[in-house]
Amino acid sequence: MREALLYEKFKNKNVRCLVCNHQCLISPRQRGLCGVRENKNGKLFSLVYGKAVAVNLDPIEKKPFFHFLPGSHSLSIATVGCNLSCLHCQNYDISQGPKENGRILGEDLSPQDIVKLALKHKVPSISYTYTEPSIFIEYALETMKLAKKQGLKNNWVTNGYLTEKALKTIAPYLDAANVDLKFFDNDLYWKICGAKLQPVLNTLKSLKKLKIWTEITTLLIPGYTDKNRQLEKIAKFIKEELGEETPWHISGFYPCYKMTDVSPTSPELIHQAVKIGRKAGLEYVYAGNLPDDENENTYCPKCRTLVIQRRGYEIKRFDRNGLCPKCRKKTDLFLN
Repeated sequence: MREALLYEKFKNKNVRCLVCNHQCLISPRQRGLCGVRENKNGKLFSLVYGKAVAVNLDPIEKKPFFHFLPGSHSLSIATVGCNLSCLHCQNYDISQGPKENGRILGEDLSPQDIVKLALKHKVPSISYTYTEPSIFIEYALETMKLAKKQGLKNNWVTNGYLTEKALKTIAPYLDAANVDLKFFDNDLYWKICGAKLQPVLNTLKSLKKLKIWTEITTLLIPGYTDKNRQLEKIAKFIKEELGEETPWHISGFYPCYKMTDVSPTSPELIHQAVKIGRKAGLEYVYAGNLPDDENENTYCPKCRTLVIQRRGYEIKRFDRNGLCPKCRKKTDLFLN
């Protein structure tokens, strides 16, 4: 447990958390919507500091990052808790657990121990992932600072619902982010995830301004994400606000948690979405959850030469220092 960063105190001992855009007003002995930040006698505390619920070595492509240290492994860590309540969450047991049962699970693992593990396994980066890293920002931030001193890179896999103040707090130590852009419809965001669209869009634009490498993932849920031209709107937003070089991963949905009555995403629907992204002018659009599909490969956006071939999480690179082997165009790979 650690006193929280970024909160406001009031005379009646209420506090307001300023880490995410819910900005929860929390009474004494109560927790915020994330389930892991609690008001104790007028002070806000993180209940998950130093409590890792998941620690794994993952291929960086699993996050997914296709243009950040491609072909490498990353030490992935998470705590319990999440500030969203997505009905389709694949990690609901750890993300929603504290809200449903109040329990704070996890093994003691200090920021120093995390960095030592990364160095021991000779990986170039640490990933803050599986749940939402902003809800354990104190733990993540201390780890990120130590990692930087050891020459390691830091990346977040995030829902993007953190405040501008929180983002600027971690920005000096953050090298890359993969942001879930779940819908382009505010009503669906609220209905399915308990959040709003605009704060996520604001985070994405801020990441670009801060020059933090950004990739985007959209889970394509049949009957939801593919309605009201949302895919076209997402592609347009990426192109106009973030840049055509921003990778967009379109992942297939599998029935889970409270959405078991929805059918899995067909390969045809994912391929249709990939075409929408490319038609909009995006240079890197990927089909997620389709092993051996050619739309998981990276091609030069100028001459369509194969730059990276992917089969599951195994890759074969044909580029030279991030340049197309044929026309020498820069392929926007964060190599080092």
